[in-house]
This record gives sequence, structure tokens and C-alpha cells, in this order.
Amino acid sequence: MNKYEAMYVIAPELEDEAVKALIEKFSGIIAANGGEVGSVDEWGRRRLAYPIDYKTEGYYVLITFAGAPELPKELERNFNNDESVIRYLVVRKDA
Repeated sequence: MNKYEAMYVIAPELEDEAVKALIEKFSGIIAANGGEVGSVDEWGRRRLAYPIDYKTEGYYVLITFAGAPELPKELERNFNNDESVIRYLVVRKDA
């Protein structure tokens, strides 16, 4: 199993319950595809470096996980399909 990190930014207009549900959804996708969630680090609302779709803030989440090489592609597909996710990046960590 490879180790990965995923950083994603959630739209700021979502309620706290919706944000928690979204974080649980992505953690569940990792677990459902045979991955192991290491940690979920919620950075909270932060100012974006540049406006994205006229938004200047976002809710940042960093998640570390281990999984098969196919897992990041499935996670990116789900990030891309969810309109609440403004930006995302999944990278493989060095051993």
C-alpha cells in the first residue's frame, strides 16, 4: 500500500453539519475502496491565495491515507463530481 495526502478546499457557504458530512463522505470513500485513513486535519476557514469563482475564503481539510495505486484516481473523480469542493490535490508521500 502506498501512502498519500489529499488537500481539498470546501466552499465557505456550507453549514458546519454539511462540512462534517462531506469530510465523512470522503473518508468513507477511502475506506470503501480498501484504504486506511491515517489522519484528518481540519484547518478550518482560511483566506484563499486568489479568488476562485468570486470566493475569497474556503474550508481547508488535509487527509493522510494509505491505499492501492488506483485509490487516488477514484478519490479525485469524487472530488471533481462534488460541486462543494473548490480545489483539491492528491499527492503520494515518499517512504
